[in-house]
Amino acid sequence: MNIARLKELREDKDLYQKDIAKILGIKQQQYSEYEIGKRLIPIDYLAKLANYYNTSIDYLLCRTDKKEAYPKSLIEKNKK
Repeated sequence: MNIARLKELREDKDLYQKDIAKILGIKQQQYSEYEIGKRLIPIDYLAKLANYYNTSIDYLLCRTDKKEAYPKSLIEKNKK
């Protein structure tokens, strides 16, 4: 995963690592290890971050450069 995206999104909102850690319900040190690439970030945390930043997990994982979240209609259509 391109860890620069996590830091970039956080800094764009003028937040500290401790702020994001609080959102995820973890310690700042643990989040720091995700951001620097020392630990892999669990999928449920990626989902929370994607929702918080109003983007997609694909954007967080650098599978797309489109920052916008997917439309709900597209998500619902793919669940069927």
